[in-house]
Amino acid sequence: MGRLFLGLVLAGSLLVGTGPQQTAAGQPVVDTAAKAESNRDACGPKTRKPNGRPWRCTFVDHFKVPKLSRFWVQHPEKVPLSPGAACKKRKNVKVWNGQLQLSVNRTGKVFGCQFHVGAVTTYHTFSQKYGRFQARIRVRGTQQRGLQEAFWLWPDDRVKSKDRWPASGEIDIAETYSQHPDLAVPFLHYGSGGVQKGVNTAQDCEAKRGKWHVYTLIWGPEKIEIKVDGKRCLLNTSGDRAFKKKYIVCFTAMNGIGGNRVTSKTPLPSTMRVDWVKVWR
Repeated sequence: MGRLFLGLVLAGSLLVGTGPQQTAAGQPVVDTAAKAESNRDACGPKTRKPNGRPWRCTFVDHFKVPKLSRFWVQHPEKVPLSPGAACKKRKNVKVWNGQLQLSVNRTGKVFGCQFHVGAVTTYHTFSQKYGRFQARIRVRGTQQRGLQEAFWLWPDDRVKSKDRWPASGEIDIAETYSQHPDLAVPFLHYGSGGVQKGVNTAQDCEAKRGKWHVYTLIWGPEKIEIKVDGKRCLLNTSGDRAFKKKYIVCFTAMNGIGGNRVTSKTPLPSTMRVDWVKVWR
């Protein structure tokens, strides 16, 4: 009887041990480390859509290794770059100190390339239709004219289109101009009939030069929303066909043109810095 009782006790303890752990009050023990891990993905802490479902990380670059891993230097013959006698230069693009750095500088030449500029793209390496696109960026702090930077999307040319630009589409999440040192300007290019403030562009998105800012695009079939540091500054509900296809991601630092053209006071060389870029679906 004693041996039988002992065996039953041991068997019971083994059965109890196979179930979930419990506190003294009989409540299940929560594995907080596992729970925290499940709330993160490659892009960091998970965020949710208005419908409550989490965004799924599809692309991220923190620029932690001293070379480009997700981007390549932009070629003007593949993707439009910049007018104003500017030429891209590989040495104007580098990854350093955990940042993507794109520079602009004078060449000293009167003809041909007067400026060397820096630009990268995910051309034929990554593209996506719809989602959440975000980057943390700092541009040169100056009130002198002559600098222009952009975080923008361009249609993937593997998706055939009969439309010509601008009807073919372009999403400028943020363009910064040193002639407007306190602003970032989003612009949506499509068959909209020209500039329509508050519809395809906005000029009241506060983003002081020389400081880090987070620029966000939330893009769906019927709505495009652009935010600066979490504050909405453009909402477009056109549902235009130009925005119903895959786009690639681009960063560009260039010389200004027109009213923002380079002067003798423009601080060159100048550098645009990207801390990280993330994309969700």
